[in-house]
Amino acid sequence: MDFSDVKKVFPERPVIQLAPLIDIVFLLLIFFMAAFIFYELETEINISVPTAEESTEMRRTAGEIIINVREDGTVVVNQKELGYDGLKSMLGRVSELYKGQPVIIRGDRDTRHKHIIKVLDICAASDIWNVSFATMKEKEE
Repeated sequence: MDFSDVKKVFPERPVIQLAPLIDIVFLLLIFFMAAFIFYELETEINISVPTAEESTEMRRTAGEIIINVREDGTVVVNQKELGYDGLKSMLGRVSELYKGQPVIIRGDRDTRHKHIIKVLDICAASDIWNVSFATMKEKEE
């Protein structure tokens, strides 16, 4: 039996390239990690935002700041509780670096109006005017 007979009996097996498969796995991992981080930022606190009849779903923009205001007036940004002075210094630094910085205020439906107005005053004092309020669309029955 010579070498040519062995090739007929045992043909070449297909070769699987591992490098592209590993690249795809890493890209999927990065995608799901980034998606989880943005999801986590939006729901970091158990806040039930108010409902509005004309609420529209807005597209998230990169770098927007989400300010959560709890029922008792506690302000939370990026999972850190901040006082009003801490919020003012943070927004002041951000405003200096990024003009037109978008801010979303997520106030609990039971938050007193004075706490939301205080956050709005801090945004205005920090020269941040691109402010939105988070609401949910009313459920149709």
